[in-house]
Amino acid sequence: MTDNISVFDFLKKFPDEDTCEKYIIAARFPTGVSCPFCGNHRIYRLEAQKRFKCGTCRKQFTARTGSVLAESKVPLQKWLMTAWIMTSHPKGISSIQLAKTLGVTQKTAWFLAHRIREAFTQQGGLFTGTVEVDETYIGGKEKNKHASKKLKAGRGAVGKTAVVGIKQRNGKVKAVAVKDTTTSTIHAFILKNVHRGSTVCTDEHRSYLGLDGYEYKHLTINHSVGEYVKDMASTNGIESFWSLLKRGFMGVYHQMSPEHLNRYVNEFSFRHDVLKKSCFEVLNKVFYNTNGRRVTYKDLRLCPTK
Repeated sequence: MTDNISVFDFLKKFPDEDTCEKYIIAARFPTGVSCPFCGNHRIYRLEAQKRFKCGTCRKQFTARTGSVLAESKVPLQKWLMTAWIMTSHPKGISSIQLAKTLGVTQKTAWFLAHRIREAFTQQGGLFTGTVEVDETYIGGKEKNKHASKKLKAGRGAVGKTAVVGIKQRNGKVKAVAVKDTTTSTIHAFILKNVHRGSTVCTDEHRSYLGLDGYEYKHLTINHSVGEYVKDMASTNGIESFWSLLKRGFMGVYHQMSPEHLNRYVNEFSFRHDVLKKSCFEVLNKVFYNTNGRRVTYKDLRLCPTK
């Protein structure tokens, strides 16, 4: 993120709830306030109640309605500060530290952070041109686990969750947690996200074999012989992203449970993709992305593995 601001600048920009409400409304509705229930733009402001009323369906709503902020009692200033902190820290911030910063409980900070992560989900079309594809594994080492939690099934990737990612050369990133790294899983991910005819750079993992059959130009490098760049073939970009993700995992979060791993991965992907945007451009994007999203505490606690 470029042109980041200090804590003093943040509080000067957002000194009270009214200022925060106006900013969030402008970010959520850049073309004018619309009804989250019917989409109509004929809206009335009920100033005394700090609410809006739709002139068509007659329903009332607030700056929070129809977003991840819905039914939250946390002040809007703390919502804005949470989004600002999470987008400003390149390796993230733990819920314990976030709780101390905001003056809330760890449970509230954890819930806030996960709801903001829901807005980090990036939308966009297919990757084109030259892309790099690689996989990694997230989780604790078996030797460091308590005896009762060890799987006793070997080393390496045992007990870890696989994550596969795509990085456009000098561009955006997309990564998701997957159940395995078999050929069918890897190929399905690439076909879903990369335009046919693109150049796909990978290592020599056998799951990537056969990509030429899908009209891709498949270039490979062999890490086992110390090869990292060969002509146009390289996976240094996506591996750099994995490095940052793992530094956040080991140095900040210490644990990313499988059921929430995609949200953490989205957090790092989002920060990577908005690296060249200004602080307020990023905040605008975050709160615009909150539209139409709804996450309850029960959803998070009972979230199935994605």
